[in-house]
Amino acid sequence: MRMFRCLLIAGLLGAAATVQASPVTYKLDPGHTMVLFSWNHFGYSNPTANLGLGEGTLVFDEKDPAKSSVDVTLPLSNLDTHVSALDKHLKEADFFNADKYPTVTFKSTSVVPVDGSHFKVTGNLTVHGVTKPVTLDATLNKVGPHPMMKVQAIGFDATATLKRSDFGMGAYVPMVSDEIKVRITTEGEVPKK
Repeated sequence: MRMFRCLLIAGLLGAAATVQASPVTYKLDPGHTMVLFSWNHFGYSNPTANLGLGEGTLVFDEKDPAKSSVDVTLPLSNLDTHVSALDKHLKEADFFNADKYPTVTFKSTSVVPVDGSHFKVTGNLTVHGVTKPVTLDATLNKVGPHPMMKVQAIGFDATATLKRSDFGMGAYVPMVSDEIKVRITTEGEVPKK
């Protein structure tokens, strides 16, 4: 009986050791991250572009999500609409002016849990040299051991709507919509030591 208890305690301690302590820092994976934004073009179509990800860090505290944070850098060199002429135009001075402002950044200032898997993530978005607060509606897709990477992983989706004119990019409004819809999907892993 004593041996059984020792084995049980050892098993419980082993199981406890596999649980990640809060908070956990994840490196976001550019290969599994899309930062999509779309707009209306003269009422005819709704093009979409992907900013991709340069680098990003997500700190997630499962026990106290309000202590979580995110910090990302999106290089405009990654901007992709699948139309090279449009990519070039969006990087010019009447839109992003990528030569002068080569990156878009987002740094969270607060995370407010809505329920166990939904959060309001507010932060400072810097585009075109202008910084404004933006709130993302974020959904936790999954957190746990990654079956291929063999490390702790996390995945989120998030959405937001903003006005590009707030960031000094008002060219062709209202024929080209001021309202921009943003949709993000991302996953990250705990870096291997």
